[in-house]
Amino acid sequence: MQYKAGLSWIGIDMNDLNKALGDISSIRRQVAHSTEFRGYGPATLACTGALAVAAAGAQAIWAPDPANHIVAYLSIWIWTAALSAGLIGTEMFARTRRIHSGMADEMIRMAVEQFLPSVGVGGLVTFVLVRFVPGALWMVPGMWQVIFSLGVFSSCRFLPRSVAVVGAWYLLTGLTLIALGDNRALSPWAMGIPYGAGQLLVAGILLVAAREGTDEN
Repeated sequence: MQYKAGLSWIGIDMNDLNKALGDISSIRRQVAHSTEFRGYGPATLACTGALAVAAAGAQAIWAPDPANHIVAYLSIWIWTAALSAGLIGTEMFARTRRIHSGMADEMIRMAVEQFLPSVGVGGLVTFVLVRFVPGALWMVPGMWQVIFSLGVFSSCRFLPRSVAVVGAWYLLTGLTLIALGDNRALSPWAMGIPYGAGQLLVAGILLVAAREGTDEN
C-alpha cells in the first residue's frame, strides 16, 4: 500500500511538473512573439545587397542572353540566394543568442517560420516553370520578387513597422517585371537593382531602429 501511495504521489508530482514546464514554454513563446527581433544584422543585409549587384554583373558577363542560357541564369541567382541566406543565417544565430539570450531558440524559430514558406513556394514555382512551362521562364524574376515580398510582409510582425516599405518595394518591382511580359524581365538589372536597393533599404531601417532603441535605453 505504501508503495502504491508513493507511486501515486510521484505521478501527481510529475504531472504538476510537466504542466508547469508547459506553462513556462507557453509564456516564453508569447514573450518572444511580442518582442522585436534583432537577429538580423544591418551590415550583413547590406552585404547581400552588394552580392545582388555583383551577381547582376556576373550575369551580364556570363549569361548576356539569359533566354537561351536559362541554366546559367538560374545557377547565378540561386547560388547568390544560397550564399546570402548562409550569411544572414550564420549571423542571425550568433547575434540572436547574444542579444535575446534565453529566448534565442524561440526567436530564431519564429524568424525562420516567417520566411520558410516563401522560400519553399519560390523553389516550387521555379521547378514547375522549368519543368512544365519553359516558355514562361521570363516570369521567374518577377515571381521571385513577389513571393519574397510576402516573406517580408510576414516578418513585419516582429520587425520595425517601416520594414513594410521594403515588402511594398519588392511587390512593386516584381509586378513591374511581370507586366513587361517578355524576356526583358531576365535582364541582369531586373534582379540586381530590386534586390540591391531592397536589401540596402532594410539594412538602413534596422540600423536606425537599433540606434533609436539604444537612445531610449
